[in-house]
Amino acid sequence: MLLNRLKYILPGLVGALLVGACAMVPPVQEMSDARQALKAAREAQAEQYAGQKLRSAEDSMELATRTLNQGEYEAARMAATVAKALAIKARDEALMARKE
Repeated sequence: MLLNRLKYILPGLVGALLVGACAMVPPVQEMSDARQALKAAREAQAEQYAGQKLRSAEDSMELATRTLNQGEYEAARMAATVAKALAIKARDEALMARKE
């Protein structure tokens, strides 16, 4: 009877532990990806051609860095992911504007 209950409860417990463990791991890859995307945006002259998007990406990166330093890894991960997406959009916009 106990074994029957465990086979239903155990997967949920393992899943909860894994989700909790991910929140405790610093978002090293996400931070690196965001920094690389920002660098690529700057190299594409996004400051000149997509200034607002680039500033938004930089603001998100600052938030990611600040929350990372405070140990808020999940918030840092989300902010870094947003920074990367915004930087990619800024780079793409700058590249398109330069072609015109």
